[in-house]
Amino acid sequence: MAHQDRYGLPISTTSDAAASAYREGIDFMLAGWTGTAETLERAIAADPDFALAHIARARVHAFYQQGDLARQKAAVARELAATRGTERECSHVETLALAIEGRLPEAIAAMRQHVETWPRDAVVLSLPLGAFGLFAFSGMADHDRARHELCERVAQHYGEDWWFLTMYGWAMTENGDVARGRGVTERGFDLRRANAHAAHAVLHAMFEDGSIEAADRLVDDWIPSYDRAGILHGHIRWHQALGALEHGDAARALAIYADVLQPSVTQAPPLNVVTDGASLLWRLSAYGHAVPEALWLEADAAAQRLFPKSGLPFADVHMALFAAATQNHEALAARLAVIEQRLGDGKLPAGPVVPAICRALLAFVDEDYAACARTLAPVLADVVRIGGSHAQRELIEDTFIVALMRSGELPRARTLLDARLHRRPSLRDRRWQAAMG
Repeated sequence: MAHQDRYGLPISTTSDAAASAYREGIDFMLAGWTGTAETLERAIAADPDFALAHIARARVHAFYQQGDLARQKAAVARELAATRGTERECSHVETLALAIEGRLPEAIAAMRQHVETWPRDAVVLSLPLGAFGLFAFSGMADHDRARHELCERVAQHYGEDWWFLTMYGWAMTENGDVARGRGVTERGFDLRRANAHAAHAVLHAMFEDGSIEAADRLVDDWIPSYDRAGILHGHIRWHQALGALEHGDAARALAIYADVLQPSVTQAPPLNVVTDGASLLWRLSAYGHAVPEALWLEADAAAQRLFPKSGLPFADVHMALFAAATQNHEALAARLAVIEQRLGDGKLPAGPVVPAICRALLAFVDEDYAACARTLAPVLADVVRIGGSHAQRELIEDTFIVALMRSGELPRARTLLDARLHRRPSLRDRRWQAAMG
């Protein structure tokens, strides 16, 4: 009998060991679990001509910004799929390869066509999902809705699958259906507790519905089962640090930073290293807590090594946080010049919101709060286009609100806070309201 993946799709290997390792490796990948790379390497060792194992390994390289290795593995996978792969496998490999190569519009088009034909190909379906997926980083303003609608279209093909429920529920949550999203995600989490993406998605739902204490308990109870080398380990603790800030507990947030987020200790992928560190330190500072300058300088130095050039808008915005906080006007000006050139050339899908955020952040640290608010106001509705999750993007709105308060525009700040509190409970927002009287 021909080998299949866990979703019943044929896979072109004659090796029992390769098929078994591939299935296990894909489950680890879909769960954000440790051992993914090693397990896929076992599959490749058992069958060096197994295209799907090579392209899956390439995707893991891409997660960690190992671009050369990822592209090399993708090229091998293309050749192998062409010689002994099925039509589905050739399409699978090509779609993942396009994503690995950063050819987002082509990858999205290929993904849509592939999922239409093979809706149970979970690896391809995973590409547009999540806060760092193809949809989120495409520059589209409706990527939250697009993920939700895509999951709705294929839900009948997955039933009570632990991975699909995890991502389906998170898509609901990010698209505003928080109560339903939390319930669906928790169903998936209950089916497989060794699933970092599920723990993460539940934390997002808890962030949105104000369950800060429950989120804190979840992390404390669950994180001991998850190795520090796990792709989401640091980011899950970052969520716990946000909960500490909701209570005004800067000391605990800084302790979490020192434990798992600081560049000298973190094992996270490069994008998380930069975005989690920058956003937590910025929030601490913007909320009025002292952040040692040495932390900013160390994190900035690491970020400059990881993202020396402008490229991904989500990364660029976080690099601007570092440049602004360290008063590195030269670095920010150089990055802005590249961003604005790409905007002028029509090569910045996220649009003018990216340079506007960068300029506003610099105005904020220069204590020109009126200029910060004035720069952000016209683009607030477009912040979603930089990608990431609502919890991550809220930093920009927080900066805007603080700028309004510090520039004396209290009525506008109150209006925004009222709207946010109507959408989700927030202890911090209530404190801000009380401070304004």
